[in-house]
Amino acid sequence: MGAPILSLAPMQAISTLAFWRVMERRGGPDVYITEYFRVHVHSTPERQILASLNETRFDKPILAQMIGTEPDYLVRTAIKIQELTDCAGIDLNLGCPSPRVCGRAAGGALLRSTDLIREIIEQLRPVVKGSLTIKTRVGFESEEEFEELLELFSSLPIDGLAIHGRTVREKYQSEVHTEEIAKAVARLSCPVHANGSIVTVPTAQAMCRKTGADGLMIGRGAIRNPFLFDQIRQALSGGNPYLPTLADHLRYVEDLYEEVAKTTWKYEDIKHVQRMKKFMNYIASGIGDGTFSKEIRRTQSPNEFWEVCHRYLGGSELLPEEPTADGKLFCGFKELERSVF
Repeated sequence: MGAPILSLAPMQAISTLAFWRVMERRGGPDVYITEYFRVHVHSTPERQILASLNETRFDKPILAQMIGTEPDYLVRTAIKIQELTDCAGIDLNLGCPSPRVCGRAAGGALLRSTDLIREIIEQLRPVVKGSLTIKTRVGFESEEEFEELLELFSSLPIDGLAIHGRTVREKYQSEVHTEEIAKAVARLSCPVHANGSIVTVPTAQAMCRKTGADGLMIGRGAIRNPFLFDQIRQALSGGNPYLPTLADHLRYVEDLYEEVAKTTWKYEDIKHVQRMKKFMNYIASGIGDGTFSKEIRRTQSPNEFWEVCHRYLGGSELLPEEPTADGKLFCGFKELERSVF
């Protein structure tokens, strides 16, 4: 019906089976993508990521993402992943801005090696049974690099391209270059999915109008609000999106706490609270004028964790629509929305 395909962005230590299960109970995306499999000379596919592919009980396509630089090792890993799972395809990470990853010339750093990207894709294509896709950024240093990258992508045998509309250098701390995504939509024959600063229904609508993308890929906004995918579907179909309450948010945290515990086997351990903080950084944004985030970061035990959560959540008040524009976790979404409305 022309509605964009909604996918959950791959996020290390976040895009786990536990998180997927919690998201799916609240509508979830149309497509899931795993954390990246690290590929090098001695690598084998990580067991916990394979579990994400093999132990889901919902019938939606899942792409297996890989990160690496050596074509032979990437081919070897793609073959192995497909032997061990029923993944819908393989996705190549060209967007990770982590200094550690880029220091190994992988992730976003590969955008400086267009010949190597071509070699990797051309070697992967014959062995990938399903979709072969790429997640990229609009450049390494500058969005002006995207013209050359666009010429490369248009000549590659890929089935889809997801574009985070920032450069590697910008990480997550800038406005999104929607005009570059729109160029890709206009020129590529494969579907193009837009990513970056989609944290509310209005920002999703703005991204659709600004880019004409075939799909929307959402990461941080979905961690903060697990109802976001269904809200977008409801809004784009002309309906009234469901408005979650703080009580809904508390149930979300409780659900996530239990699911993460199942996959780590330590329910009351202090380490479990620390694992939850990776999610809570995003979940708490926009609630309590920043005090919720500060207090949850200081918790050191399950009792302290839940005391803070119950103090800020659980009421009948609506969840604030927007996160806090803090220039670090959430940035550029207000500019995206204002660019259209």
